[in-house]
Parts: sequence; structure tokens; C-alpha cells
Amino acid sequence: MTADPVLLEIYKSAFHSIAEEMGGVLRRTAFSPNIKERRDYSCAVFDGEGRVIAMGDHMPVHLGSMPMSVRAAVGRLRLEPGDIAILNDPFAGGTHLPDITLVMPVYLEGRRPLFYVSSRAHHADVGGAYPGSMGLCCEICQEGVRIPPTRIARHGRLDRELLGLILSNVRTPAEREGDLTAQVAACRVGARRLQDLVARYGPVEVRAYMRHLLQYSERMMRSLLRRLPGGVFRAEDFLDDDGVGSGPVAIRVAVRTDPRRGAAQVDFTGSAPQVAGSVNAVFAITYSAVFYVFRCLLAEEVPATAGLMVPITVVAPEGTVVNARPPAAVAGGNVETSQRIVDVLFRALAQAAPDRVPAASSGTMNNLTIGGSDPRTGHPFAYYETVAGGMGARPGVHGTSGIHTHMTNSLNTPAEALEYFYPLRVRRYAYRKGSGGAGKYRGGDGLVREIEVLAPAQVTILSDRRRIAPYGLARGRPGATGRNSLSRADGRVEELPGKCNFQVSPGDVVRIETPGGGGWGRP
Repeated sequence: MTADPVLLEIYKSAFHSIAEEMGGVLRRTAFSPNIKERRDYSCAVFDGEGRVIAMGDHMPVHLGSMPMSVRAAVGRLRLEPGDIAILNDPFAGGTHLPDITLVMPVYLEGRRPLFYVSSRAHHADVGGAYPGSMGLCCEICQEGVRIPPTRIARHGRLDRELLGLILSNVRTPAEREGDLTAQVAACRVGARRLQDLVARYGPVEVRAYMRHLLQYSERMMRSLLRRLPGGVFRAEDFLDDDGVGSGPVAIRVAVRTDPRRGAAQVDFTGSAPQVAGSVNAVFAITYSAVFYVFRCLLAEEVPATAGLMVPITVVAPEGTVVNARPPAAVAGGNVETSQRIVDVLFRALAQAAPDRVPAASSGTMNNLTIGGSDPRTGHPFAYYETVAGGMGARPGVHGTSGIHTHMTNSLNTPAEALEYFYPLRVRRYAYRKGSGGAGKYRGGDGLVREIEVLAPAQVTILSDRRRIAPYGLARGRPGATGRNSLSRADGRVEELPGKCNFQVSPGDVVRIETPGGGGWGRP
């Protein structure tokens, strides 16, 4: 069947709208502010072979890696109608333990699913040694409950025994149950919408246009790669440290372009060996970052399907910080190393496409986790937030200030919601003036966020770019490095490292100053 351009656009929009509606259901029915307010979730639609055909406009770090979760679930389980798989194991299709993924097959006729739908959400606590499950650990078993691909629903009914096992290993079981059942609802809505689509257009046409979308995406990516100059483009960048004594941690890449074939190889050989701290990334994270960077070079209307990666080969040697082996700790690999992989890839591609690549953005998600017992209820609480920074400038445009960039697409937790749900108070929230790098086009400024703790609690900060600044391009200046500090209730001020765990008392104030983006062009 030859693709009709109008129908191709209709199907692209139809599949995308289903993924978006799944995300809307998840957001509206979730319990936690992390999902309801910050929107730290993602939903996607896959064909019967587990190839992504549509993604919601959600979290890039989730979306590029979700196909591996689907493949892991399908490879280990024979999912029947009404079944739903759950997993978060980074070494079996996941990314880091707080990101829990559900995978549901969609049957219409025959013995094989025509589609799969998937929802992923960052849960504010999944157990482990530290509240919020983002602490400075050295083994994955310290980071929380680890779930291999397992059925959480069978023939449409939730497995309450498995759910009970999971909820018994987290600090906030009611909130976790609410968020998990919201993910179930999102998958079921996605399945119904796909069934409606097939009922309207028929399975033959729907299958054909899924293939056409995959092929169209591949053609668009090959067209882009043919327009890049041939050669090998190398770059390196560094994480400040791993939080437990090692650093800086190098990430190196060589991008080999082949315009004749419309292909590229992205080779991370030479990157640092995996480290003791939690900044190790699994292969799914590295693959997701490559997907994101090359997708950014395409026009916005090109569908984000599995076809985009057909012409691109990713090489990430096992045992390195970009493809860690178990039992490595990986909580920071998802949130910090993913950002540095993006930075080093853009730095390499700036040599091939200098008019299309931005300077470095803040390069960190500035993760802040606070957990303890809420004196208002007597129940445990776990607050998790990523704090925005400055966007890098790009040819012809200044960087945006105070925005989540690259692998995160989340929002902040509004002060009203934060103070309602947790024993916390927002003391200051402002732009960090002058933190953006100077240039013909200036980098965006970072933020200053101060949070007062109203109950005894444990705090984790997982941040980077506190020593090594976000780079500028085309002679633009780097953005300012970030800074963390703690003001004790008795007036003492303590400077904090980029990655740390510590105890706080009522009246203590945690201050996060996020990095600015790099400038572009000579000032």
C-alpha cells in the first residue's frame, strides 16, 4: 500500500493524540505532586513488534529508553489480553529505580497483540536507604525496591499480592498505590483509543500506516545525515564527581558520519569506567540521549518513531559510566549523566552543524529530595524536585532563563502545592541574575530556590556543574557554575558539595543556586 500524505499526517496525529491523552489521564488521576504538578511521567504507543510509533510531549529521558522496557517485558512474559507488566530494574529495561514502567498489550484479533501501550512515572520514593530513593549509594540494592518484568495485572485484574509486596517496601504506600493505579488507568485508556482507531479504519490500513510512519521517520533522518559533512567529530566533557570520592568523570564521544549512506555511528569508547557512586548510566539512558539529540536536529513535525534510530549505531562499551554493569548504583545516571551525554554530543555535532547547535545548558537536573515524618499527620513524607537552570544560547537566539532543558521536560512544584503537601516553606524563588554566559547571544540565567524545613528530615542533593561550567560556543563565555548551601536555624551557613546527604532540623533552609547556560558568539 502506497502512503497517502494526508492519511500519513492523520495517523501521525491520531497516534500522538492517544499518547497525549494517556499522559493527561495519568496526570489528572495521580496522587503525588511529583506527577500531578511537576509532570514527571511519559506515555507512548508501540506497534506489535515493540517499536515506538508515537510519544507524548513528555520526558525525553523516559521516552527514548521506554522501547527497551517494552522489549524486556515482552521478552520475559507472555502477555495475554488484560495483562499489564511492571518493571523498574535498570538492568532489565529500566533506567533508575524511581522510574516505574507499565506495559500493556492491545489485542484486536489473532494471537498476537497489534499494539503495546506504556506509561512511566517517577515515584517520589521506592524505598532504599534514603527517603526519595536518590541518595549517594554504591550498589543498586541500596537504592530501593528492584522490580524485574512481572505481571501486575492478569486478565484485567490487579495482582494485589504483588502490589502489596511493592507497597510494603516504600515509605509512602498510599501515594505509591495512587500513582501506580493512575498508570494502569492511562494504559487502559490508551488501549481503548487504539481499539477505536482500528474499528474506524480497519486493521489492514492501520498496520500499513504504522509501517509508513516508521519508514518516513527513517527517510527524514537519513536525509539529515546526508546533509552533514562526512568525518569524525570528537568531544569530551566531565561530570564534577561521583559523590563518593571519584572525579572528574569523563564522557567522550566520536560521531562518525557517512553522508553517502545517510548513516552515523555514535561511539562512546574512551569514557570513564563505571564508578562507585550513583552517576552510572545504563545503556538505555545513553541510547535515549542519542535519540534525543538527533531528534532535535530534525524539523518538529517529523514523527518521533523507532525509525529515527535505524540509520544510527550506538557504541557504549560495557563496564563504563555510559553502560554500567550490575550491581552499580544508577540513580544519578538517569538524571545527571544523561544531561552530560547530551552536552558532549552537542559539542561534537557543533563541529558538523555549527549553525544549528546550542551552547551548553545548565547540564544538571539539580535534584533535591527531602524526607521525614510530617508532624501534621504523623506519616512519612518524601518530597522530590528538580530545579530548573539556564538554557544555552544558540545562533540568533538568547538562552531562556529558569527552564528545564534537554533530558528533563518537567515543571516546578508550585509553592502553594509544595507547602500544602509537605512540612516545607518556600523562602525564595528567583532568577539568578548574571549567571548566563556572555556572548553575542547570552545564555539563560539559572534560579535561586530556598526551602525552609519545618520538621526533622533527611536531605539529598544530587547535582552537577558545581565545578565544571557549562561551555559556550563560537567564542561565547561559559555559564556560571551552581552552588548549594545550608543556613542553619542558629545562623550558621554551610557550603555544600554538589552531591550530599545530610540531616536538617526545623528552621534550617536549603539553598540551591542553579547554573546558567553558555553564551554563543563573541561577546
